Amino acid sequence: MGESQYSFSLTTFSPSGKLVQIEYALQAVNSGATSLGIKASNGVVLATEKKLPSILVDDSTVRKISLVTPSIGMTYAGMGPDSRVLVRKARKCGQVYYRQYAEQISVAQLVRETATVMQEFTQSGGVRPFGVSLMMAGYDENGPQLYQVDPSGSYFAWKASAIGKNMVNAKAFLEKRYNEEMELEDAIHTALLTLKEGFEGEMSGDNVEVGIVGQDGVFRVLGAEEVDDYLKEVA
Repeated sequence: MGESQYSFSLTTFSPSGKLVQIEYALQAVNSGATSLGIKASNGVVLATEKKLPSILVDDSTVRKISLVTPSIGMTYAGMGPDSRVLVRKARKCGQVYYRQYAEQISVAQLVRETATVMQEFTQSGGVRPFGVSLMMAGYDENGPQLYQVDPSGSYFAWKASAIGKNMVNAKAFLEKRYNEEMELEDAIHTALLTLKEGFEGEMSGDNVEVGIVGQDGVFRVLGAEEVDDYLKEVA
């Protein structure tokens, strides 16, 4: 029977030491739209494809990059509804910390709390893993920070990373183009060029979303007009 008899149980290890449902969750991530993050010397940029299921959908109601705290934002690859649950939990965690200590939570601590929630959903009966990987970016007293969190609850700090269906090509492109002295403006251009590598159709401010945080410590999502201006610069 091989490992198929273990594939429907989240809490049972297969003979080879795998939790197969987590691998299936990663397949859901790898079939999602490409998202990426780049840490610059003076900030962080997140960029993601925003493909709509139909031209009849009102694109102003679709958001792929979310503000979590004033200085931290996140995007995802995989199942959108699952990401909304994690965004809500992360926002609540940030607010609880702020009310208790009267200062904003650090990026690393918020990432750790979010990853803990994802890990708990790999160890309980009657639940399933989250079908998303997250890219979380922020700016705190330790400078610019970029983290990736996977469905298993594992997380790492990255200089630049990509998730989603074009992840392999995007990471290969970033390895060639990344430079630690890169500034935020250059990072935005590199992020758009990386997305362009595997993009189907023409990129515009309507089907690409970009979020940035700089030394002012304010995370914001660029408007469609700003994205269009940057796309003209890299054309």
